[in-house]
Amino acid sequence: MTSFFEDLLPTTERALLHRIAVAQTEGRAPSFVAGVMREGRTVWSGSRSCVDGHAPDADTQFRIGSITKVFTAVLVMRLRDEGLIGLDDPLEKHLQGTGVGEVTIAQLLSHSAGLAAETPSPWWERTPGSTRPELADVLGEQPVLHPAGRLFHYSNPGYTLLGSLVEALRGVPWEEALRTEILEPLGLGRTTVLPVAPHAGGWAVHPWADVMLPEPLEDLGIMAPAGVLWSTVEDLCRFAAFLAEGDDRVLCRTSVAEMRTPAVPPAAGDAVWGYGLGVQLMRSGDRTFVGHTGSLPGFVAGLWVSVDDGLAAVALSNATSGPLAAAVAADLVRIVAEAEPRIPEPWRPLPAAEVDEELLALTGPWYWGTYAFGLRVGAGRSVTLEPLKGVGRRASFRALPDGGWIGLDGYYQGETLRVVRRPDGSVSHLDLGSFVFTREPYEQGDAVPGGVDEAGWRGL
Repeated sequence: MTSFFEDLLPTTERALLHRIAVAQTEGRAPSFVAGVMREGRTVWSGSRSCVDGHAPDADTQFRIGSITKVFTAVLVMRLRDEGLIGLDDPLEKHLQGTGVGEVTIAQLLSHSAGLAAETPSPWWERTPGSTRPELADVLGEQPVLHPAGRLFHYSNPGYTLLGSLVEALRGVPWEEALRTEILEPLGLGRTTVLPVAPHAGGWAVHPWADVMLPEPLEDLGIMAPAGVLWSTVEDLCRFAAFLAEGDDRVLCRTSVAEMRTPAVPPAAGDAVWGYGLGVQLMRSGDRTFVGHTGSLPGFVAGLWVSVDDGLAAVALSNATSGPLAAAVAADLVRIVAEAEPRIPEPWRPLPAAEVDEELLALTGPWYWGTYAFGLRVGAGRSVTLEPLKGVGRRASFRALPDGGWIGLDGYYQGETLRVVRRPDGSVSHLDLGSFVFTREPYEQGDAVPGGVDEAGWRGL
Protein backbone atom coordinates (compact mmCIF):
# COMPACT_ATOMS: atom_id res chain seq x y z
CA MET A 1 0.00 0.00 0.00
CA THR A 2 1.36 3.38 -1.01
CA SER A 3 1.30 5.81 1.93
CA PHE A 4 1.06 9.45 0.91
CA PHE A 5 0.79 10.66 4.50
CA GLU A 6 3.05 8.90 6.99
CA ASP A 7 1.68 10.80 9.99
CA LEU A 8 -1.81 11.75 11.06
CA LEU A 9 -3.14 15.25 10.57
CA PRO A 10 -3.08 17.50 13.67
CA THR A 11 -6.87 17.70 13.67
CA THR A 12 -7.09 13.90 13.69
CA GLU A 13 -4.60 13.65 16.53
CA ARG A 14 -6.59 16.13 18.58
CA ALA A 15 -9.79 14.17 18.01
CA LEU A 16 -8.04 11.00 19.19
CA LEU A 17 -6.67 12.70 22.28
CA HIS A 18 -10.12 14.13 23.06
CA ARG A 19 -11.66 10.65 22.85
CA ILE A 20 -9.28 9.09 25.37
CA ALA A 21 -9.47 12.15 27.63
CA VAL A 22 -13.24 11.73 27.79
CA ALA A 23 -12.80 8.00 28.42
CA GLN A 24 -10.39 8.57 31.30
CA THR A 25 -12.57 11.25 32.89
CA GLU A 26 -15.96 9.60 32.46
CA GLY A 27 -14.56 6.15 33.23
CA ARG A 28 -12.80 7.50 36.34
CA ALA A 29 -9.67 5.61 35.36
CA PRO A 30 -6.34 6.03 37.18
CA SER A 31 -4.70 6.03 33.75
CA PHE A 32 -5.62 5.38 30.14
CA VAL A 33 -3.33 4.82 27.17
CA ALA A 34 -4.16 4.11 23.54
CA GLY A 35 -2.58 3.85 20.11
CA VAL A 36 -3.48 3.58 16.43
CA MET A 37 -1.85 1.38 13.82
CA ARG A 38 -2.11 2.33 10.14
CA GLU A 39 -0.71 0.19 7.32
CA GLY A 40 1.51 -1.80 9.65
CA ARG A 41 3.00 0.94 11.84
CA THR A 42 1.98 2.84 14.95
CA VAL A 43 1.06 6.36 13.84
CA TRP A 44 -0.30 7.76 17.09
CA SER A 45 -0.34 7.09 20.81
CA GLY A 46 -1.65 9.15 23.68
CA SER A 47 -2.51 8.86 27.34
CA ARG A 48 -4.14 10.47 30.34
CA SER A 49 -3.44 9.99 34.05
CA CYS A 50 -4.84 11.07 37.40
CA VAL A 51 -1.30 11.86 38.54
CA ASP A 52 0.37 14.88 36.94
CA GLY A 53 3.58 13.99 35.19
CA HIS A 54 3.02 10.23 35.41
CA ALA A 55 1.00 9.48 32.30
CA PRO A 56 1.86 6.10 30.71
CA ASP A 57 3.31 5.88 27.24
CA ALA A 58 3.24 3.31 24.45
CA ASP A 59 5.96 1.30 26.23
CA THR A 60 4.16 1.00 29.60
CA GLN A 61 2.83 -2.47 30.35
CA PHE A 62 -0.79 -3.13 31.30
CA ARG A 63 -2.40 -6.49 31.87
CA ILE A 64 -4.44 -7.44 28.78
CA GLY A 65 -6.59 -10.29 30.11
CA SER A 66 -8.39 -12.29 27.46
CA ILE A 67 -6.50 -10.74 24.56
CA THR A 68 -4.10 -13.51 25.65
CA LYS A 69 -6.54 -15.97 24.06
CA VAL A 70 -5.67 -14.68 20.58
CA PHE A 71 -2.02 -15.58 21.17
CA THR A 72 -3.02 -19.06 22.35
CA ALA A 73 -5.20 -19.50 19.26
CA VAL A 74 -2.27 -18.58 17.00
CA LEU A 75 -0.16 -21.29 18.67
CA VAL A 76 -2.93 -23.83 18.01
CA MET A 77 -3.28 -22.75 14.37
CA ARG A 78 0.47 -23.23 13.94
CA LEU A 79 0.05 -26.84 15.11
CA ARG A 80 -2.67 -27.28 12.48
CA ASP A 81 -0.56 -25.76 9.71
CA GLU A 82 2.29 -28.13 10.60
CA GLY A 83 -0.03 -31.12 10.26
CA LEU A 84 0.18 -32.08 13.93
CA ILE A 85 -3.56 -31.65 14.52
CA GLY A 86 -6.77 -31.14 12.59
CA LEU A 87 -9.23 -28.52 13.72
CA ASP A 88 -12.01 -31.10 13.60
CA ASP A 89 -10.01 -33.56 15.70
CA PRO A 90 -11.53 -34.35 19.11
CA LEU A 91 -9.32 -32.86 21.79
CA GLU A 92 -9.04 -36.30 23.41
CA LYS A 93 -7.15 -37.56 20.35
CA HIS A 94 -4.18 -35.43 21.41
CA LEU A 95 -4.85 -34.73 25.11
CA GLN A 96 -6.33 -37.74 26.87
CA GLY A 97 -8.19 -37.86 30.15
CA THR A 98 -9.76 -34.40 30.14
CA GLY A 99 -13.29 -35.65 30.56
CA VAL A 100 -14.77 -33.28 27.96
CA GLY A 101 -15.86 -36.00 25.56
CA GLU A 102 -15.81 -35.46 21.82
CA VAL A 103 -15.45 -31.68 21.75
CA THR A 104 -13.21 -30.61 18.88
CA ILE A 105 -10.29 -28.24 18.75
CA ALA A 106 -12.25 -25.89 16.47
CA GLN A 107 -15.12 -25.83 18.97
CA LEU A 108 -12.72 -24.91 21.77
CA LEU A 109 -11.21 -22.13 19.66
CA SER A 110 -14.63 -20.70 18.85
CA HIS A 111 -16.19 -21.15 22.32
CA SER A 112 -18.78 -23.55 20.94
CA ALA A 113 -17.64 -26.67 22.82
CA GLY A 114 -20.34 -26.21 25.46
CA LEU A 115 -17.88 -25.94 28.34
CA ALA A 116 -18.54 -23.95 31.51
CA ALA A 117 -17.64 -20.26 31.37
CA GLU A 118 -15.55 -20.32 34.53
CA THR A 119 -13.72 -22.66 36.87
CA PRO A 120 -15.27 -23.95 40.09
CA SER A 121 -15.03 -21.55 43.04
CA PRO A 122 -13.14 -19.58 44.20
CA TRP A 123 -12.96 -16.85 41.53
CA TRP A 124 -9.88 -17.82 39.53
CA GLU A 125 -8.81 -14.30 38.59
CA ARG A 126 -8.30 -13.29 42.24
CA THR A 127 -6.80 -16.49 43.60
CA PRO A 128 -3.36 -18.06 43.04
CA GLY A 129 -2.98 -20.67 40.34
CA SER A 130 -1.84 -23.15 42.98
CA THR A 131 -5.53 -23.38 43.97
CA ARG A 132 -6.09 -25.28 40.70
CA PRO A 133 -2.90 -27.23 40.00
CA GLU A 134 -4.47 -29.77 37.59
CA LEU A 135 -6.89 -29.64 34.66
CA ALA A 136 -9.44 -31.52 36.76
CA ASP A 137 -9.39 -28.60 39.21
CA VAL A 138 -10.04 -26.16 36.35
CA LEU A 139 -12.84 -28.19 34.76
CA GLY A 140 -14.66 -29.38 37.87
CA GLU A 141 -17.17 -32.22 38.11
CA GLN A 142 -19.40 -30.95 35.29
CA PRO A 143 -17.17 -29.32 32.66
CA VAL A 144 -19.68 -29.61 29.78
CA LEU A 145 -22.93 -27.65 30.17
CA HIS A 146 -24.27 -27.58 26.60
CA PRO A 147 -24.24 -29.86 23.53
CA ALA A 148 -21.00 -29.32 21.63
CA GLY A 149 -21.28 -27.22 18.49
CA ARG A 150 -24.81 -25.96 19.18
CA LEU A 151 -24.20 -22.49 20.58
CA PHE A 152 -21.65 -19.90 21.59
CA HIS A 153 -20.77 -20.07 25.28
CA TYR A 154 -17.60 -18.24 26.26
CA SER A 155 -15.26 -20.51 28.20
CA ASN A 156 -12.06 -19.64 30.04
CA PRO A 157 -11.40 -23.31 30.92
CA GLY A 158 -11.63 -24.09 27.19
CA TYR A 159 -8.54 -21.99 26.55
CA THR A 160 -6.76 -23.62 29.46
CA LEU A 161 -7.30 -26.90 27.61
CA LEU A 162 -5.88 -25.39 24.42
CA GLY A 163 -2.81 -24.17 26.31
CA SER A 164 -2.33 -27.67 27.69
CA LEU A 165 -2.68 -29.05 24.16
CA VAL A 166 0.15 -26.77 23.01
CA GLU A 167 2.33 -27.96 25.88
CA ALA A 168 1.58 -31.63 25.18
CA LEU A 169 2.48 -31.43 21.49
CA ARG A 170 5.43 -29.03 21.81
CA GLY A 171 6.93 -30.64 24.89
CA VAL A 172 7.61 -27.22 26.44
CA PRO A 173 5.62 -24.90 28.72
CA TRP A 174 2.99 -22.74 27.04
CA GLU A 175 4.91 -19.54 27.83
CA GLU A 176 8.06 -20.90 26.17
CA ALA A 177 6.16 -21.82 23.01
CA LEU A 178 4.59 -18.36 23.06
CA ARG A 179 7.94 -16.63 23.37
CA THR A 180 9.79 -18.60 20.67
CA GLU A 181 6.95 -18.97 18.17
CA ILE A 182 5.19 -15.59 18.36
CA LEU A 183 6.79 -12.95 20.58
CA GLU A 184 10.36 -13.19 19.33
CA PRO A 185 9.54 -13.47 15.59
CA LEU A 186 7.17 -10.48 15.75
CA GLY A 187 9.47 -8.42 17.96
CA LEU A 188 7.02 -8.22 20.87
CA GLY A 189 9.70 -7.78 23.50
CA ARG A 190 7.41 -6.03 25.97
CA THR A 191 4.75 -8.75 26.05
CA THR A 192 5.39 -10.97 29.06
CA VAL A 193 3.78 -13.37 31.53
CA LEU A 194 4.99 -11.35 34.53
CA PRO A 195 5.09 -7.54 34.65
CA VAL A 196 8.34 -5.84 33.70
CA ALA A 197 8.87 -2.17 34.54
CA PRO A 198 7.60 0.27 33.52
CA HIS A 199 4.16 -1.15 34.20
CA ALA A 200 0.88 0.07 35.62
CA GLY A 201 -0.60 -1.11 38.90
CA GLY A 202 -4.12 -2.46 38.93
CA TRP A 203 -6.82 -0.54 40.80
CA ALA A 204 -10.48 -0.84 41.72
CA VAL A 205 -12.32 2.48 41.77
CA HIS A 206 -15.24 2.75 44.18
CA PRO A 207 -18.50 2.99 42.20
CA TRP A 208 -19.97 5.71 44.48
CA ALA A 209 -16.92 7.66 45.65
CA ASP A 210 -13.69 8.93 44.13
CA VAL A 211 -11.44 6.54 46.05
CA MET A 212 -9.34 3.57 44.92
CA LEU A 213 -8.28 0.15 46.16
CA PRO A 214 -5.28 -1.81 44.86
CA GLU A 215 -6.16 -5.13 43.20
CA PRO A 216 -4.10 -8.28 43.93
CA LEU A 217 -1.65 -9.59 41.35
CA GLU A 218 -1.96 -13.36 41.07
CA ASP A 219 0.00 -16.00 39.19
CA LEU A 220 -2.74 -17.74 37.20
CA GLY A 221 -0.97 -21.10 36.93
CA ILE A 222 -2.40 -23.36 34.23
CA MET A 223 -5.11 -20.76 33.54
CA ALA A 224 -2.41 -18.53 32.00
CA PRO A 225 -3.35 -19.27 28.34
CA ALA A 226 -6.79 -17.75 29.04
CA GLY A 227 -5.64 -14.35 30.28
CA VAL A 228 -2.24 -13.91 31.90
CA LEU A 229 -0.32 -11.58 29.58
CA TRP A 230 1.02 -8.08 30.10
CA SER A 231 1.68 -5.93 27.05
CA THR A 232 2.02 -2.41 25.73
CA VAL A 233 0.31 -0.24 23.14
CA GLU A 234 3.35 -0.50 20.87
CA ASP A 235 3.51 -4.30 21.04
CA LEU A 236 -0.23 -4.72 20.56
CA CYS A 237 -0.25 -2.40 17.55
CA ARG A 238 2.44 -4.61 16.05
CA PHE A 239 0.39 -7.69 16.87
CA ALA A 240 -2.66 -6.03 15.29
CA ALA A 241 -0.70 -5.60 12.06
CA PHE A 242 -0.03 -9.34 12.15
CA LEU A 243 -3.74 -10.08 12.62
CA ALA A 244 -4.48 -7.98 9.53
CA GLU A 245 -1.84 -9.31 7.16
CA GLY A 246 -0.26 -12.43 8.68
CA ASP A 247 3.47 -13.10 8.82
CA ASP A 248 5.03 -16.25 7.36
CA ARG A 249 7.41 -16.47 10.30
CA VAL A 250 4.40 -17.07 12.56
CA LEU A 251 1.23 -17.77 10.58
CA CYS A 252 0.53 -17.22 6.89
CA ARG A 253 -2.00 -14.73 5.57
CA THR A 254 -4.60 -17.37 4.66
CA SER A 255 -4.51 -18.99 8.11
CA VAL A 256 -4.88 -15.61 9.82
CA ALA A 257 -7.81 -14.85 7.51
CA GLU A 258 -9.31 -18.20 8.54
CA MET A 259 -9.10 -17.11 12.17
CA ARG A 260 -11.04 -13.95 11.26
CA THR A 261 -13.87 -15.91 9.59
CA PRO A 262 -17.05 -16.21 11.68
CA ALA A 263 -17.36 -19.67 13.20
CA VAL A 264 -20.37 -19.20 15.48
CA PRO A 265 -22.94 -16.46 16.13
CA PRO A 266 -22.79 -14.69 19.48
CA ALA A 267 -24.91 -15.43 22.51
CA ALA A 268 -28.10 -13.40 22.86
CA GLY A 269 -27.32 -9.92 24.12
CA ASP A 270 -23.61 -10.23 23.43
CA ALA A 271 -21.93 -7.04 22.25
CA VAL A 272 -19.95 -8.86 19.58
CA TRP A 273 -21.75 -10.34 16.57
CA GLY A 274 -19.68 -13.46 16.17
CA TYR A 275 -16.55 -15.35 17.06
CA GLY A 276 -13.92 -16.77 14.77
CA LEU A 277 -11.06 -19.07 15.72
CA GLY A 278 -9.74 -17.20 18.73
CA VAL A 279 -10.92 -13.72 17.76
CA GLN A 280 -14.05 -11.70 18.41
CA LEU A 281 -15.94 -10.10 15.51
CA MET A 282 -17.95 -6.90 15.77
CA ARG A 283 -19.98 -4.76 13.37
CA SER A 284 -20.23 -1.02 13.93
CA GLY A 285 -22.08 0.83 11.19
CA ASP A 286 -20.70 -0.53 7.92
CA ARG A 287 -17.34 -1.42 9.47
CA THR A 288 -16.19 -4.89 10.54
CA PHE A 289 -13.82 -5.18 13.48
CA VAL A 290 -11.72 -8.19 14.42
CA GLY A 291 -9.82 -8.49 17.67
CA HIS A 292 -10.52 -9.13 21.33
CA THR A 293 -11.46 -7.50 24.58
CA GLY A 294 -9.75 -8.25 27.87
CA SER A 295 -10.13 -7.74 31.59
CA LEU A 296 -8.63 -8.92 34.83
CA PRO A 297 -9.08 -7.36 38.27
CA GLY A 298 -7.43 -3.95 37.98
CA PHE A 299 -7.30 -3.81 34.17
CA VAL A 300 -9.43 -3.53 31.02
CA ALA A 301 -8.19 -3.72 27.43
CA GLY A 302 -9.44 -3.60 23.86
CA LEU A 303 -7.84 -4.35 20.50
CA TRP A 304 -9.76 -3.93 17.24
CA VAL A 305 -8.59 -4.26 13.64
CA SER A 306 -10.42 -3.00 10.55
CA VAL A 307 -8.72 -4.90 7.75
CA ASP A 308 -10.50 -2.99 4.99
CA ASP A 309 -9.35 0.34 6.42
CA GLY A 310 -5.78 -0.82 7.11
CA LEU A 311 -6.29 0.42 10.67
CA ALA A 312 -6.22 -0.92 14.21
CA ALA A 313 -6.43 0.61 17.66
CA VAL A 314 -5.50 -0.47 21.16
CA ALA A 315 -6.85 0.96 24.42
CA LEU A 316 -5.58 -0.02 27.90
CA SER A 317 -6.55 1.12 31.37
CA ASN A 318 -5.73 0.12 34.94
CA ALA A 319 -9.19 0.00 36.48
CA THR A 320 -11.35 -3.04 37.19
CA SER A 321 -14.42 -1.34 35.69
CA GLY A 322 -15.51 2.02 34.40
CA PRO A 323 -13.39 2.88 31.35
CA LEU A 324 -14.81 1.33 28.17
CA ALA A 325 -11.51 0.33 26.58
CA ALA A 326 -12.98 -1.79 23.78
CA ALA A 327 -15.50 0.89 22.78
CA VAL A 328 -12.75 3.50 22.74
CA ALA A 329 -10.52 1.33 20.53
CA ALA A 330 -13.35 1.01 17.98
CA ASP A 331 -13.97 4.76 18.13
CA LEU A 332 -10.29 5.51 17.48
CA VAL A 333 -10.37 3.43 14.31
CA ARG A 334 -13.55 5.18 13.19
CA ILE A 335 -12.10 8.65 13.86
CA VAL A 336 -9.07 8.00 11.67
CA ALA A 337 -11.00 6.15 8.96
CA GLU A 338 -13.51 8.99 8.58
CA ALA A 339 -11.01 11.85 8.86
CA GLU A 340 -8.35 10.26 6.67
CA PRO A 341 -9.88 7.56 4.43
CA ARG A 342 -7.55 4.92 3.07
CA ILE A 343 -6.07 5.92 -0.29
CA PRO A 344 -6.45 3.01 -2.72
CA GLU A 345 -3.60 1.61 -4.73
CA PRO A 346 -3.49 2.85 -8.36
CA TRP A 347 -5.13 0.61 -10.91
CA ARG A 348 -2.68 -1.43 -12.97
CA PRO A 349 -3.26 -3.89 -15.81
CA LEU A 350 -2.43 -7.56 -15.34
CA PRO A 351 1.14 -8.71 -16.03
CA ALA A 352 1.54 -9.78 -19.66
CA ALA A 353 2.28 -13.36 -18.59
CA GLU A 354 -1.17 -13.63 -16.99
CA VAL A 355 -3.13 -12.55 -20.07
CA ASP A 356 -4.90 -15.69 -21.34
CA GLU A 357 -7.13 -15.41 -24.42
CA GLU A 358 -9.22 -18.44 -23.43
CA LEU A 359 -9.80 -16.95 -19.99
CA LEU A 360 -10.61 -13.53 -21.45
CA ALA A 361 -13.22 -15.19 -23.67
CA LEU A 362 -15.07 -16.31 -20.53
CA THR A 363 -15.50 -12.81 -19.17
CA GLY A 364 -18.72 -10.85 -19.39
CA PRO A 365 -22.38 -11.75 -18.79
CA TRP A 366 -23.60 -15.22 -17.84
CA TYR A 367 -27.11 -16.26 -16.86
CA TRP A 368 -28.34 -18.61 -14.17
CA GLY A 369 -31.85 -19.04 -15.51
CA THR A 370 -32.89 -15.41 -15.90
CA TYR A 371 -30.51 -14.00 -13.29
CA ALA A 372 -27.73 -11.96 -14.90
CA PHE A 373 -24.17 -12.31 -13.59
CA GLY A 374 -20.85 -10.91 -14.73
CA LEU A 375 -17.58 -12.84 -14.67
CA ARG A 376 -14.43 -10.79 -14.16
CA VAL A 377 -10.81 -11.98 -14.32
CA GLY A 378 -8.26 -11.00 -11.65
CA ALA A 379 -4.63 -11.62 -10.84
CA GLY A 380 -3.32 -15.17 -10.77
CA ARG A 381 -6.15 -16.43 -13.02
CA SER A 382 -8.65 -15.70 -10.25
CA VAL A 383 -12.23 -14.83 -11.18
CA THR A 384 -15.16 -13.07 -9.58
CA LEU A 385 -18.81 -13.85 -10.32
CA GLU A 386 -21.26 -11.15 -9.26
CA PRO A 387 -24.87 -10.19 -9.97
CA LEU A 388 -25.25 -7.39 -12.48
CA LYS A 389 -28.11 -5.78 -10.57
CA GLY A 390 -29.83 -6.14 -7.26
CA VAL A 391 -28.70 -8.39 -4.44
CA GLY A 392 -27.29 -11.79 -5.26
CA ARG A 393 -24.64 -14.37 -4.62
CA ARG A 394 -21.33 -12.70 -5.27
CA ALA A 395 -18.20 -14.82 -4.85
CA SER A 396 -14.49 -14.78 -5.58
CA PHE A 397 -12.71 -17.87 -6.88
CA ARG A 398 -9.11 -19.09 -6.80
CA ALA A 399 -7.72 -21.00 -9.77
CA LEU A 400 -7.07 -24.71 -9.24
CA PRO A 401 -3.91 -26.34 -10.62
CA ASP A 402 -5.85 -28.87 -12.73
CA GLY A 403 -8.34 -26.34 -14.09
CA GLY A 404 -11.46 -24.76 -12.68
CA TRP A 405 -11.76 -22.57 -9.61
CA ILE A 406 -12.64 -22.97 -5.93
CA GLY A 407 -15.00 -20.54 -4.18
CA LEU A 408 -13.45 -18.39 -1.47
CA ASP A 409 -16.42 -16.65 0.13
CA GLY A 410 -20.16 -16.26 0.29
CA TYR A 411 -22.66 -18.90 -0.75
CA TYR A 412 -20.16 -20.60 -3.05
CA GLN A 413 -17.30 -20.91 -0.57
CA GLY A 414 -15.65 -24.28 -1.18
CA GLU A 415 -17.75 -24.96 -4.30
CA THR A 416 -16.08 -25.70 -7.63
CA LEU A 417 -16.61 -23.57 -10.73
CA ARG A 418 -15.69 -25.30 -13.98
CA VAL A 419 -16.04 -24.76 -17.72
CA VAL A 420 -18.05 -27.41 -19.60
CA ARG A 421 -17.16 -27.76 -23.28
CA ARG A 422 -18.92 -29.31 -26.23
CA PRO A 423 -17.33 -32.14 -28.24
CA ASP A 424 -15.91 -29.56 -30.68
CA GLY A 425 -14.14 -27.73 -27.84
CA SER A 426 -16.42 -24.70 -27.72
CA VAL A 427 -17.78 -23.56 -24.38
CA SER A 428 -21.23 -24.87 -23.54
CA HIS A 429 -21.72 -23.43 -20.06
CA LEU A 430 -20.27 -22.90 -16.61
CA ASP A 431 -21.06 -25.39 -13.88
CA LEU A 432 -21.01 -24.07 -10.30
CA GLY A 433 -21.98 -26.66 -7.72
CA SER A 434 -24.48 -28.11 -10.26
CA PHE A 435 -25.87 -24.66 -11.15
CA VAL A 436 -25.70 -24.02 -14.90
CA PHE A 437 -24.65 -20.60 -16.21
CA THR A 438 -25.26 -20.00 -19.93
CA ARG A 439 -24.43 -17.10 -22.24
CA GLU A 440 -28.11 -16.40 -22.85
CA PRO A 441 -30.99 -16.62 -20.38
CA TYR A 442 -32.35 -20.19 -20.61
CA GLU A 443 -30.26 -20.84 -23.68
CA GLN A 444 -31.53 -23.52 -26.06
CA GLY A 445 -29.63 -26.80 -26.00
CA ASP A 446 -28.99 -29.59 -23.55
CA ALA A 447 -27.20 -27.58 -20.84
CA VAL A 448 -30.19 -26.33 -18.84
CA PRO A 449 -31.63 -29.05 -16.57
CA GLY A 450 -35.24 -29.83 -17.49
CA GLY A 451 -34.76 -28.44 -20.99
CA VAL A 452 -36.02 -25.22 -22.54
CA ASP A 453 -39.37 -24.86 -24.26
CA GLU A 454 -38.71 -25.25 -27.99
CA ALA A 455 -41.14 -22.45 -28.87
CA GLY A 456 -38.83 -20.02 -27.16
CA TRP A 457 -39.64 -16.70 -25.57
CA ARG A 458 -43.06 -15.18 -26.29
CA GLY A 459 -45.16 -12.16 -25.57
CA LEU A 460 -48.59 -11.93 -23.93
